[in-house]
Amino acid sequence: MLSRVQIRISGAVQGVGFRPFIYKLASLMNLKGWVLNSPQGVTIDAEGKREILEKFIIKIENEKPAISFIQILEFKYLDPVGYDKFEIRKSETGGEPDAILLPDIATCPDCLKDVFDADNRRYLYPFTNCTNCGPRYTIIDSLPYDRSRTSMKNFIMCDDCRREYENPTDRRFHAQPNACSKCGPEVELLDNKGGKICEKQDAIPEVIKAISQGKIAAIKGLGGFHLVCDARSDKAVNLLRQRKFREEKPFALMFPGLNEIKEVCYVSALEERSLLSPQAPIVLLRKRESENLISKFVALNNPYLGVMLPYTPLHHIIMNGLKIPIVATSGNLSDEPICTDNREALEKLSGIADIFLVHNRPILRYVDDSIVTINLNNEILYRRSRGYAPFPIIINTAQSFYKENSNQYLSVGAHLKNTIALYKNRNIYLSQHIGDLDTPESYKAFKNTIEDLKQMYNINPEEVICDMHPDYISAKYAKDFVIPSFQVQHHVAHIFSCIVENQISPPLLGVAWDGTGYGTDGTIWGGEFFLVKDKTIKRFANLRTFTLPGGEIAIKEISRTAIGLLYEIYREKLFSTDTFKKIVPAHLKDIKLLKNILSNKINSPVTSSAGRLFDAVASILNIRQKVNFEGQAAMELEFLTEGIDSEREYIYTIEYDDSNNRFIVNWEPIIHQILSEISNKISLNSISAKFHNTLAEIITDIALKSGEEKILLSGGCFQNRYLLRNTVNKLEKKNLKAYYQSRIPPNDGGIAAGQIFYRLSGYSSIK
Repeated sequence: MLSRVQIRISGAVQGVGFRPFIYKLASLMNLKGWVLNSPQGVTIDAEGKREILEKFIIKIENEKPAISFIQILEFKYLDPVGYDKFEIRKSETGGEPDAILLPDIATCPDCLKDVFDADNRRYLYPFTNCTNCGPRYTIIDSLPYDRSRTSMKNFIMCDDCRREYENPTDRRFHAQPNACSKCGPEVELLDNKGGKICEKQDAIPEVIKAISQGKIAAIKGLGGFHLVCDARSDKAVNLLRQRKFREEKPFALMFPGLNEIKEVCYVSALEERSLLSPQAPIVLLRKRESENLISKFVALNNPYLGVMLPYTPLHHIIMNGLKIPIVATSGNLSDEPICTDNREALEKLSGIADIFLVHNRPILRYVDDSIVTINLNNEILYRRSRGYAPFPIIINTAQSFYKENSNQYLSVGAHLKNTIALYKNRNIYLSQHIGDLDTPESYKAFKNTIEDLKQMYNINPEEVICDMHPDYISAKYAKDFVIPSFQVQHHVAHIFSCIVENQISPPLLGVAWDGTGYGTDGTIWGGEFFLVKDKTIKRFANLRTFTLPGGEIAIKEISRTAIGLLYEIYREKLFSTDTFKKIVPAHLKDIKLLKNILSNKINSPVTSSAGRLFDAVASILNIRQKVNFEGQAAMELEFLTEGIDSEREYIYTIEYDDSNNRFIVNWEPIIHQILSEISNKISLNSISAKFHNTLAEIITDIALKSGEEKILLSGGCFQNRYLLRNTVNKLEKKNLKAYYQSRIPPNDGGIAAGQIFYRLSGYSSIK
């Protein structure tokens, strides 16, 4: 079966024989398509068998011209168009070059060699970089990208660094952060009261010693501080949890090298590629069954570890000295942005860290580590930040409904996992991950990011686009803005973020499943199916609604969610059933109050949310009754499917009601069957797999009822590997085309991009 991949490459890839290399490689592998130079680097569009295209991508990275350097390679599978040959096309000259505002790039092999060469003048210098690697986005003050406009402006280059900088044949030619130990930034080690312990070459061995002794260190890196401790030590990891008030949410890990990761986790070829890529994200990897090197407190009740490799010289030097895996979690207080300033870190993290390894190169904007997973042979971004942002999303003008205009827009995203975006000249500039807008500090970071990117790209938005939810901080910001605002329904924004990434046009069916989104009827949506065609959006189907007793509290106390769902089935009889008695935890003692809340609909919003359905089932199965972080119960329900052969698992009976010109998916038979299987002591693994398979079947059924061929999957529920994989497989078996997100996060981190593209589409509101 013919597949097509579009590849965007930036770095030292022009004037180095890169296009002839691609042409020869593609011809040798019998691929069709084209390659060209663009202001953003090199773009490749190739068609062939999927397995050949996957090998093609790997070969590009492994066999590239010796004098070339790939900073970023992004790829996306698209619909085939039927090329008849492979050619080198004329270079594109349109658009504004974004090579001057690249994301921060992990240390390149040449600089790493310099750092560990005892005869090199940059031996063990923690800020070594060149044109091909190092800080970019985190040090730029304004454009154009000159040293005088970066946080390096106060570091005057020594004669040796100046010669490199001015030599066109040197790889440090015009490397704006270029420096060495004579003229560049330096580190120093402080105690948690700010007192200096030591500095420069003495500081790093001391922090290595402290971590080895079980202490917690705050280390200033590229885009902010990490909180670091020995990942093997239960005592150290548990202490970090206690001090950070982070009960169960997994910690990210940093390993000295790839071999050490492979001792602990299974690593596929694509996962290895992500780990070793210039973006160097956190990659979610399956733990080995025999794994006992990492503390159980790193990722409680979780078969996956979030793993990364060192990506700055400072990290490499520390990890080379430690030779052990470390926890490397964001250096922040709960719900606040990561700390970037030395003084701020001491003020906020002194109750967590024992020591502080700081440096004197200012970080001009905070950038968290990006998070990816590999599923369906694709790298899927869950958090788009360091290494990826602020690379633009370039709109394909061939999309039939896109109306190009000269307007400039700002979109302010969602409330959770917030990002913002700006639009100008066919480019959507999606910001780095900002986070949840629950604190004054995060709201300040949100506003700063808006002003920062507006100034950086010289964009003066004529309209601000926001979510419909009246209580979202981002929506309130938009309404108070001095320019007009425009609202986009949350789940429609999800679908349009998937449309713009996959470069497709309606007609299509969009499936938006997540935890919470404000609907046009004032209820909480989250299990939605939209028909997008003929310039209209129709709510074609949704999950049956139920109430959330107590409102927001039910999102954390998921036993309430389960009770709200079961009340929809049993009404007042619920409170005398054995099921009710089993799932009511000790803290819900006032049953009379709960009955009153439900029967009188007091603070009990109605929801069609797929995310809340996951929570309810997790509670009914007694996996847990309270969650400590978003999606925890759904994740643990998914983990029960690990090792299950989905092809052999059955599905539950499903009912649909279309009496009101919209299909309602009735989950009641599913719940009855789950309760029956619990009574019959069927394994939780089997029940979970069956539940997931049923959800995939529901999507496939509704897709067939819609009559559409293109089926889009978006929303936080599709971070569920098992659900996404099974849904795509079921759709394709029915000869339907399944589209999902990989370069734009499927969760709320992609909402801002979808808001802008919806505004550009000319579509009317939901029917």
